[in-house]
Parts: sequence; C-alpha cells; structure tokens
Amino acid sequence: MITLTRRQQLFGLAAGASALAVGVRPAFAADTQVAVAANFTEPAREIAGLFRTATGHTATLTFGSSGQIYTQLSRGAPYEVFLSADPDRPSRAEQDGLGVPRSRFTYAIGRIVLFSKTPGLVDANGQVLTTGNFQHIAIADPAAAPYGAAAVQTMRKMGVYNKLKSKIVMGTSITQTYQFVDTGSAELGFVALSQVINLTGGSRWVVPATNHAPIHQQAILLHTSQANPAAKAFLDFLKTPAAIAVIRRYGYEAP
Repeated sequence: MITLTRRQQLFGLAAGASALAVGVRPAFAADTQVAVAANFTEPAREIAGLFRTATGHTATLTFGSSGQIYTQLSRGAPYEVFLSADPDRPSRAEQDGLGVPRSRFTYAIGRIVLFSKTPGLVDANGQVLTTGNFQHIAIADPAAAPYGAAAVQTMRKMGVYNKLKSKIVMGTSITQTYQFVDTGSAELGFVALSQVINLTGGSRWVVPATNHAPIHQQAILLHTSQANPAAKAFLDFLKTPAAIAVIRRYGYEAP
C-alpha cells in the first residue's frame, strides 16, 4: 500500500487543476445528438467545433425545419438537444414530456432578409414587393418554419400578401428556400440573414424587426439525454462568450 504525503497530495491536485486550465479533454468525453433548426446550420457547425476543442465532447448535428424536427421527436427520434427556431416547439416538448422542465432558454434572436442573386432587383426598402416585377418569390413553409411565418407577416404588413400569393414558391425549410433563390427557381426570397451575411453580390433588404413577430430561437434539453453529460455541456456552451460571438457574427441578436 502506498501512502502519499500531504505535499504529494497537494501537488497532484495542483497538476490536475493545471491540466483543466489548459483544456485537456476529460476522460468522460462523449457524443451528443443535436437537432438544429435549418437557419442555424453554419453557426451550429462552427460552435460544435469550438465545443469539441473546449470540452472533448462531440456534437453530432442534424438539420431541418423546426416543425419537421418536432414531428421526428414525437415519433421517437433519439435527439438529446433541440435548437428550435421558435419558442413554441420547445415549450410543447416540455409540456408533452419530451423536454427537461426549466431547461429552455433563448439562444439567438433571428432576422430575415429579402435576397436576390440579381444585383439591383431588391431595393433598400423592399419596394420590389409592391411592384411585383418578378415571377416567383420563395419563402419557407410558415406552418413548419418560423422564418416563413415572419415572411408572411412582413408581406401582410406591407399589404402585398394577397397580390403575391400566386407567385410564392414554398420550401420545406429555410435551407430549401435559399436553394430556390440560389438556383434561380425563384428570382428572390425571404431567407435567414445568417445564410447570406457572408455573401457578396446580389441585392438584399434586411427586414426591420418591427415588421414581424420576434424570432426567439429557443433550445431545450431532451429527456433522452439523461445519461449523457455531453448534452447538457453543449447547452451550457451555447451561453459562453465564444459561442455568443459566433451567434452575433452570423447576424443574430444574442439574448
């Protein structure tokens, strides 16, 4: 039997603390399954990389519209964390017994933008919507994607929804909506600011936040995560300065 002296014990504690300080990965590093609203694709990928470097844990990301993801959750999909584009579905997950009570929080506040790859088509005030000089406009399905609901609210506020209704091309998610604009299937469309913030060229109008209900994007821990420390660690990491810096860089407001 080996007995450590008090000095040796203190030295061991100090060495352990130093290892943590320099970011040595924990012995219990694990993988967590994270379902992410499609608008948050790029920031989520970047944050997942930072998360792995900082903690050793891995976040495996799956993307889709918030409505699609919730349907999957209700059918038993093994996600452990849900990053929704709205507060409604995380709240419903909590009420339906899928989410851990009091784990919900707003991680980002989204913005929409009317975007076209054609220079000059979209003016600085979005008046192209009143002239209707285009054949198709893309939006995400408002029943499944909060960004689609915000697009409809914006068009209604401007008094152009009924006029443009026949020109709407609807994507199942904000990712497909952007693809419609990117491929030319629609000359312009309402997409997430995060999708085009790093693009040059084209034309755009960043929709004033007052034109639609706030897009409060909420996260929730799911009951399937109970035996996995990586799941809660990922949600905690979303609140760190490193993650918040990424969120803001992609055009979101951070709570």
